[in-house]
Amino acid sequence: MAFLSGFLLIDAPASALNNAKDAQDAQYDNEVGVKLIRVGRETYPYVSAQAFRYWLRDTLSQNPDWLAHTAPVFREAKVAYTDANPLLYWDDDLFGYMRAEGKKSSAKDSRTGDAGRANATETVQSITRTSPFRVGTLVCLAPTSIVKDFGTMSRTGPNMQEGDPVPHSHQFYRAVFKGQLSLDLGRAGLFTYTSKAGNQNLDEVRRGQAEAQGLEHLPEQKAYRLSREERVRRIAPLIRGLAELRGGAKQALHYTDVTPAAVLLVVTKGGNNPLQYVVGASEQGQPRVNVDALKEAVRAWRDTFLSPVYVGWTAGFHDAEREKLRAALEELRAEGVESVLEHPRTVLGRIADDLGGDAGAPWLD
Repeated sequence: MAFLSGFLLIDAPASALNNAKDAQDAQYDNEVGVKLIRVGRETYPYVSAQAFRYWLRDTLSQNPDWLAHTAPVFREAKVAYTDANPLLYWDDDLFGYMRAEGKKSSAKDSRTGDAGRANATETVQSITRTSPFRVGTLVCLAPTSIVKDFGTMSRTGPNMQEGDPVPHSHQFYRAVFKGQLSLDLGRAGLFTYTSKAGNQNLDEVRRGQAEAQGLEHLPEQKAYRLSREERVRRIAPLIRGLAELRGGAKQALHYTDVTPAAVLLVVTKGGNNPLQYVVGASEQGQPRVNVDALKEAVRAWRDTFLSPVYVGWTAGFHDAEREKLRAALEELRAEGVESVLEHPRTVLGRIADDLGGDAGAPWLD
């Protein structure tokens, strides 16, 4: 099994990318708060993994090829699920699913009367799939102050409202977020039918479809697998999509480019992330490259590496730290460790290209 693992950094110079239902330390009844973690007296804003995955799904939906292979969603009262057919739908394959249809007569009646289910895959038992793509919560590198901005709803001109303006308040921050990423390349396009939570990907109906479509059957693993070419078709857009990420709350007031300012990734034989401590925070709360951590991690884990160390770092984003990375990677190259240092979009495109070439063949075995 091979995993693409590492992390990304998002620069948020004055932002409120993920808001909370209730504002902590609110001064006004209608104050909008940001999500944050408190550690003692320190405050760390964060972006939830769910929000990040939503951004990525939304970004991918702008790709016509991806959109054509996106699963429909069905609703039963307070329960929602996708068609849960990874043979047909790329997002069901890479993002996982849980389809457990309601047993009550009201749920059955709602399914019977839903014309949108005309092309739904028949489901004869509950099926689940853990997500091959995993992301950690994006947390601010260093504690930061939460700013409260006071404003009013007021209009000028011929249609201006009369009376006092309506006050409101919202929170925002200045931060650099770090979030871990992992993509299980071996499980992408591999569908199991073992009776274990997260691994009952296929029921009898979907197994019949897998047989009819000529998928490779792996009876020892109780699994079916797509061809390598089809797996590359699905994974490559996901990797490229990370470079074009869009999303975030309060963009009308705090427009923030959420494309990664930096990414550090490597394909390894296991799911551990050897690069997680390479970038931390300086005493001033700014991103700091820990050169010793990079060298030690690479030397300790290099026997598990199946790819170069891919580093994407935007010029203009803490250039002194980029230069430290460049010098450290050159030193490691002298020891035979391959690496790439370019713009994040270029690097993510390089990974997607390598995936489909000879270099990526061992990644998908």
